[in-house]
This record gives sequence, C-alpha cells and structure tokens, in this order.
Amino acid sequence: MSNLFETYNKKYRKMKLGWSPQQNLLYGFLTYVALGTLLLSLPIFQKYNVSILDNLFTATSAVSTTGLVTVSIFDTYNFWGQLIVMCLFQIGGIGYLTFTTFMLLSTTRKLTHWHERILTSEFTLPTTIKIRHFLKSVILFTVIMESLGAVLFFFAFKADGMPMLQSLWNAIFHSISAFCTAGFSLFANGFVDYANDGFINFIISMLAISGSLGFIVVTDFYLFLKKKAHKLSFTTKIILYGFAVLLIIGTGFLYFLEPSITALSGYERFLVAFFQAMSSMTTVGFNTIDFGGFVLPMLLVVTFLMYVGASPSGTAGGIKITTLSAVYAIMKSRLRASNRITFLGRTIPYERLYIATSAFIFYSSLILVGVWLLSFTETVSFEQLLFETASALGTVGLSTGITSELTSFGKLCIIVLMFIGRLGVLTFGLAIWSKKITNSEEKILEEDIAV
Repeated sequence: MSNLFETYNKKYRKMKLGWSPQQNLLYGFLTYVALGTLLLSLPIFQKYNVSILDNLFTATSAVSTTGLVTVSIFDTYNFWGQLIVMCLFQIGGIGYLTFTTFMLLSTTRKLTHWHERILTSEFTLPTTIKIRHFLKSVILFTVIMESLGAVLFFFAFKADGMPMLQSLWNAIFHSISAFCTAGFSLFANGFVDYANDGFINFIISMLAISGSLGFIVVTDFYLFLKKKAHKLSFTTKIILYGFAVLLIIGTGFLYFLEPSITALSGYERFLVAFFQAMSSMTTVGFNTIDFGGFVLPMLLVVTFLMYVGASPSGTAGGIKITTLSAVYAIMKSRLRASNRITFLGRTIPYERLYIATSAFIFYSSLILVGVWLLSFTETVSFEQLLFETASALGTVGLSTGITSELTSFGKLCIIVLMFIGRLGVLTFGLAIWSKKITNSEEKILEEDIAV
C-alpha cells in the first residue's frame, strides 16, 4: 500500500512540475473549490438540505472572495459549515501556496524553484521587492490586521447587546471576511442595520482598505521604515494616488446624485456614500443600503468602481488601478503624439504596457460575454445583469438582489466568472491557451496594419 502511494506521489509531483505556473494556480484553486463543495454538501455541516449547485456556488464564491450567495450562510450552514466557508475565503484571500511557502521558509529558509515560479505568477511584484520579504509581510500583516479587526468587532457587537460567544464568532468571521474583501456575512441583510454606526463602518473600512491596497504597498512601507536606503516604488505611488482619487470621486457622486442617499441626514449621508464607494473599490462587497433602489447613473458609477478595483497582489479584484493607469497613459501619449508612454513623469516599460492592455481587453470582453450569456435565461433588466456580471468577475459580491433568483445556467455563468476573477484573467488565459514558441512561429513574417 505504501509503495502504491509512493508511486502515485512521484507521478503527481512529476506532473505538477510539468505544468506551467498558471496551470498550477488553476488546478490549485479548482482543488480548493472541489474540496469546499464536497465538505459543504455533507449533511453534518448543513441546517437543511441544499442542492449541489448552491454548494458549488458558495464554495466558489468563498475561494474567489466574492461574497455573492444564492442561500443564506447563517440559515443554511451550522457552525462547522460556516467555519469551512471562512477557511475557504481565508485561503482565497492570502493566495494559493502562500501559507505553506511561508512555513517552508520558516523551517528551511529555502524557497524551491517550483514555489518561486508559482508565487511570482500569482503575485505581480515590482523589481524592488523580493518574494521572500513579500511573503513574510503577507502573513504578518494578515495576522495583525485580522486579529485587530476581531477585537474591535467583538467590542462593537458586545456593546450592541449580542451574547458573548455570538459576538466572538461574528467578530472573527467578519474580520477575516472584511480583510480578505470576501463580503460574506452571518447577518440576513448584511450591515444595513449598521448604516449609521460609525464604529462598525470604520472597522470594515480599515480592514477592507488595508487588504485591498495590497501586500505590495505594505511590504514597500515596511522596507521603507526598516531600511533608510529603500524608496517607495512607483507602483505604490500609483496605487495610493489612484485609490484616493477614485474613492473621492465615487463618494462625491453618490453623496450628491443618488436619491436614496441624498434623502439621509448630513453625517449618515456621508457615511453611507463613503461606505458604498469604498465597498465597491475595495471589492469587499458589504453594503449598508439596498443597491436595488439605485438610479441607473449611480449603478453605472458603482459598476465602474467594481470594474477598476484596487491594487494588484492584494485581496481586491477588478482590472486594478495600475492597469487603468497604464491604459490611460497609453491613450494620453497617443493623443499627444508622443513616442514615450509616461505616467506621473515616469516612462512605463513596454512589457508592462502589453500586460495592461491585454488584461484590459480580455477583462472587458469577459464582462460583455457574461452579460450576453446571462441575457439568454435571466428576465431582469440589462443594468442588473451588467452589475451582477461586473460584481462576479471583480470578486466584489454586491448585488441588486437577483443572485438567488438566477436560473441554473445563470448560476453556472456567475460561478465561472467568479473563479476567473480570483485566478486573474491573464492567468486564466495563459493556463488555458499558452504554448511553447516553435521554430515555425518564430519565422512568422511581419506585416503592417492600418489602425
């Protein structure tokens, strides 16, 4: 028996080494989804029987840290089922292999070539940051922020009259959910009841912004404080500037132009406007107001914020601020007839521009295809389909309330979009279509094209 297992293990290891880094990520996350679906389907983790499709939807949503659900997490799964969901979005938040690689570094201080290839593929890092420093900051920062969030949530829930054990479990669950920008909640209507609770809003915003700004920013600041010679990277500056500008613009639009928010009083009005804009950009997916009542122009504003997202190598989804900045730089340089592509006074390497434009085109195409497919079976308005699709691919979790009403085909479409969103559109594309360059491909003739 042991020989059989050893033979199988050798063949499996050989097969893994033969896969590309992108394929390893694809199969790794698929394994988590499959395992999560299997566990959630067991009756011992359920309060009542749930279809396999709904369990698959929940597991995919958790691993992808999206937060869209077709069934209530609290009403459907018991404590152990909720714990499984929490473990899935914790794994999805910090990334495939991150924890195991950290343990490897802690014990052997050596990073295998296989681990390094996969982590480099999953986390896009500037050249100023090494993967070893990055991994340590990921684990350390995650533990610190989630622990801090759990403590603050506990006091907030306890002060609201919640029993001790219930406060403790809700604090841990929602702290991890907020930091991983997972958007899962144990409350029936999310955080709508806490719309004017400044302390709860602050805790969620602190955790979501910390997670979504990304571990690049955290690592960069850590090295900046530790080493006087280290300077903040250009990537960090773009992320911080872009995030601040888009968050202010989004909050302003909602504060002044969304009727369901303008009807509120001064303090609560600002709090609600800021929270929805923050939730959209960080892709945390919590809401303190019903998006189903938003007017069309503001739904489009929120959709754009979900489309952009926050930072690469963080817990947020979307095309990322850096991708939007690169595409904007290309457009601006072309309109100015400049031969160099610059942003904030710096020239951007062409390799990064190719990646950014590819991600922008592929991501936008997937949204169009997603809406097109959903329009065959779903009987809701076009803007609701667009909102749901952008939320799924951006791993946001916000909805106008149509998720539970989706047909089986619609649920499968959203499942695929959520999975691709977590994996990354380019990683998914490379895992499916990439191939080695052959000699015949290298000899392809170059031709001009009118654009």
